[in-house]
Amino acid sequence: MSGPMVRGNVHVIEETKTYGQKGFRKRLVVLEQDNGRFVNYLPMEFIQDSCDSVDDLSVGDEVEITYRLSGRKWQRDQQSEVKYFLSAEAMDFKVLQKAGEKAAGPGPDPSEAPFIDDEAPF
Repeated sequence: MSGPMVRGNVHVIEETKTYGQKGFRKRLVVLEQDNGRFVNYLPMEFIQDSCDSVDDLSVGDEVEITYRLSGRKWQRDQQSEVKYFLSAEAMDFKVLQKAGEKAAGPGPDPSEAPFIDDEAPF
């Protein structure tokens, strides 16, 4: 993966939503990041064909998502206030750890190894 990346645990996976006559599709996945002081919730948008790839995710999975930022300007009419919107469009993701699975550790604890008496006669 290349480009900016973000890591977190999947907090919410929404259903795919379709907009307009051309069938634009969007699916929101919210990542949770706990930094010890507070929790960040980061909405990541999967669009068009990438909506289907989200089927491989589960709430609780630890993931790394490559994204690109997209910004929009909106104004109802010339006299109304201008508003700006920012979204993070997910380009790709990698599951680092599935929900409920333990992380790979350094191996078995040597203190739990079976006793072998090297001086026992055969």
